[in-house]
Amino acid sequence: MEATAPLENRELSRQEKLVGALSAIARAVAESLELPEIFSRVAEAAREVLPFETLLVNVAHDPDVPVEEPENDVCSVFAVAGTAEAQEIGEYCRSQASPVLRLKTMGRVTRYSDVTTVLDSSYDFDRHIRSLGWRSLMICCLPSAHPLGKIWFASTRAGVFTAEDEGSVLAIADLVALGVAHDRLFRQERERRRRGEALEALSPPLSLALDVREVFDQLSASVKAILPHDQMVLGLFTPDSRQIRVHASTGEPDPGMPAVIDTTPSTAVDWSFFLVRDLRQTSGCCGETFARPREQGMRSLLRVPVRLGGEIAGGLTFLSRTAGQYRDEDADLARRIADRVALALSHEKLAEESRLAEVARDEARRLETRLAALTEQLASQPGARQINGSSPRWRAVLDLAARVAPAETTVLLTGESGTGKEVVARAIHAASPRAGKPFVAINCAALPEQLLESELFGYERGAFTGAQQPRAGKIEQAAGGVLFLDEVGEMSPAVQAKFLRVLQEREFERLGGSRVIKADLRVVAATNRDLPAAMTRGEFREDLYYRLRVFEISLPPLRDRKEDILPLAEGFVEEIGRSVGRPCAGISRQARDSLLAYGWPGNVRELRNAIERAIILCDGGLIAADHLPTPRIEHPSTGNSTRPPSSLADVERDLVENALKEARHNKTLAARLLGITRSQLYSRMQRHGLA
Repeated sequence: MEATAPLENRELSRQEKLVGALSAIARAVAESLELPEIFSRVAEAAREVLPFETLLVNVAHDPDVPVEEPENDVCSVFAVAGTAEAQEIGEYCRSQASPVLRLKTMGRVTRYSDVTTVLDSSYDFDRHIRSLGWRSLMICCLPSAHPLGKIWFASTRAGVFTAEDEGSVLAIADLVALGVAHDRLFRQERERRRRGEALEALSPPLSLALDVREVFDQLSASVKAILPHDQMVLGLFTPDSRQIRVHASTGEPDPGMPAVIDTTPSTAVDWSFFLVRDLRQTSGCCGETFARPREQGMRSLLRVPVRLGGEIAGGLTFLSRTAGQYRDEDADLARRIADRVALALSHEKLAEESRLAEVARDEARRLETRLAALTEQLASQPGARQINGSSPRWRAVLDLAARVAPAETTVLLTGESGTGKEVVARAIHAASPRAGKPFVAINCAALPEQLLESELFGYERGAFTGAQQPRAGKIEQAAGGVLFLDEVGEMSPAVQAKFLRVLQEREFERLGGSRVIKADLRVVAATNRDLPAAMTRGEFREDLYYRLRVFEISLPPLRDRKEDILPLAEGFVEEIGRSVGRPCAGISRQARDSLLAYGWPGNVRELRNAIERAIILCDGGLIAADHLPTPRIEHPSTGNSTRPPSSLADVERDLVENALKEARHNKTLAARLLGITRSQLYSRMQRHGLA
């Protein structure tokens, strides 16, 4: 019994020392929130129970964040006891240490009697440990739900640490983990308060801004302090919600960034928030939506919705060149930033609506003045009677013409043949700043491809057989004024390609020439063709179509503005009666009913031709239904009737057939009687089997 007493006393002394050391460490953790101070007191207390020379604690920078690249997880190293060389470690990545030093197991101590036997000198961290002369080593992961780091006890002597020391290390590690956790909570709370204060500081400049874009760079600079990013982008839905338009973006404008992005399924992902930790490695998440940011080196992305009036109006996106920059917890902060942006957008919207309302009132007053002036100018135009009318649809055409006339915008007039497209084009020219300059018209359907090309662009001497002298084309003739392209849908693909350059570059070359000529003109085009259908068939260039269709005015057919038929007819009676020298007595009631019952496939042009023919036939008397090439209808006073054709196609067929008979099958004369071009006549003959 006496032989074993000293041993029991030594064991009790060890336990007492451990309890004392742990008590000292616990006090250090409770009394301080600064890690260097805690670790210094840990080292002082641990010397009472462990024979180490160097104590290291490495703490992961952010143990709560799932790391995209675990091998590059950076740790801070605190050398709290030991040589100056040990303190030079500072930071290291897991990839710099060999696998034997990358410990993850909780609640267990890894002990090496001679660590030099397992070190791998191909790793930087292993080489550094070898240079420190360490032999004995104990490593323990700090216990936590997520790894916080490790605590290291080292000695330059081999075999210093025993199995009993492992229990002491585990007990010390528990308390050190508590200190690290407290430090993290303290830092998180401090960061939360800092972010909240910074967030509140965003409100004053945003509330004063009437355009978010003006303060977007300033906003980004302030936000970087609480939510780091290399680029911030505000995207808003277009009115149809089919696209997202870039409303504001930090930095210099990127010419490669599309102005709008289609809202494909890839862009319509979960709008609570959308996070990509690495755009390079997360394949298939975004389609081509973020192709441009990837090209610019962006790695991580966080997008949150921007809500206006309770509805999602777009998204605020944060982009970073650092992989794994954002975590789920950042979404709440990003939403709060987006809420302030939304408030500024609401103010901007209200201010804009107020401004637009005032502009609309001013514009309405100006438009009324312009419309009155345009109507007055139309009255003096050749063929002015063709454009008269007071129906709502026709007034809408005049309204659009008055609006676009003062601008330099390219105009596309669409509608059936004979609806008055050239007269509207001339009216736009007359009401524009170019009114004193030429109005040059060319019918693209009336000329073959080569002749149309030379007529448009002109030619140099010797450009082709018969080109004895240079000649300016219609484009040059229209310099300073307006070029009217009638039946532009009939333009050949080759001429389309050349004319596209005129619209894009405002320059061209004559046929056979190399001198570049500037084109100072405004283009007004007209067509009765379905150009989108022609594009589908490959007959019309899509890029030219959209260049021409900057401002489209669709002219309604005469059958859709019946209230204008009789005023137009009476105007033609007066106008033509003077020109032919044999004015008629007027239009009979039966003839009026017949005019209203007819479908007028040739529109206003056909109506004018019909009135001219009727004036000649009536020989100074009343125009009767028999004088009109239209189907007669039953009249209540006479009971006479002729059953009208069953469809508009039948009307058109009868009209074409009658015109051919009257013209003795002279196609040019028949087309003139119908008020259409020869190519249109041939098209209708083929359609109705009259070819």
